[in-house]
Amino acid sequence: MTATPRVAVVTGAARGIGAATARRLAADGHAVAVLDLLEEQASETAAGIVADGGRAIGLGVDVADAAAVEAAVARVTDELGAPTILVNNAGILRDNLLFKMTEDDWDAVLRVHLRGAFVTTRAVQAHMVAAGWGRVVNLSSTSALGNRGQANYSAAKAGMQGFTKTLAIELGKFGVTANAVAPGVIATDMIAATAERVGVSLEDFLAEAAKDVPVGRAGRPEDIAAAVAFFCSEEASFVSGQVLYVAGGPKA
Repeated sequence: MTATPRVAVVTGAARGIGAATARRLAADGHAVAVLDLLEEQASETAAGIVADGGRAIGLGVDVADAAAVEAAVARVTDELGAPTILVNNAGILRDNLLFKMTEDDWDAVLRVHLRGAFVTTRAVQAHMVAAGWGRVVNLSSTSALGNRGQANYSAAKAGMQGFTKTLAIELGKFGVTANAVAPGVIATDMIAATAERVGVSLEDFLAEAAKDVPVGRAGRPEDIAAAVAFFCSEEASFVSGQVLYVAGGPKA
């Protein structure tokens, strides 16, 4: 598909789903700001995009720090142009059963996922409104439906869906759409950490997870990036407030 080149911001984009999404948006012709707490890896991801002929910068930023996010968006605007695509992908895990979960476990997860998406969207939406065009894509999860040991993560990912639908209502009249992608089990470093926590190899963890997936495999970061790219496209202008489960089967 041909698309008008835009400037995209992708959070949590140093690796995994975020990095795959940054590369996909760059391949679609957009300039991409790779934001992540892991500044060195963010810069490496951006450098890879540049090496492939794209435009990108990597910035280290805590997405829940409003002042840092505002500064990052200002730098993106100066170096790449005003951003009108935002992918809120940054996230962390602090899994535990409810009776073992600490307040810090709870607060840390909601801080990154929900506060992070809020302050980053607030910072970027002004550029979208000014342009009369924008795309916000938030990363939810099948865990939004409930998942043992993830009361914090499930609450955060369900919250992302409500946040998305409200953005769609508030920003639609300005030419801005907001949608969410809810991945199932995807082979990423985050899943590798989960496998390590439960004491199995990544291969065994993914093989076991695949038994419950109708298409018979775990997902790849590129599977999610493709769905995000659709929501960011010109063709998706009449799709807003939706949650797309990309999980190899009918998860919702």
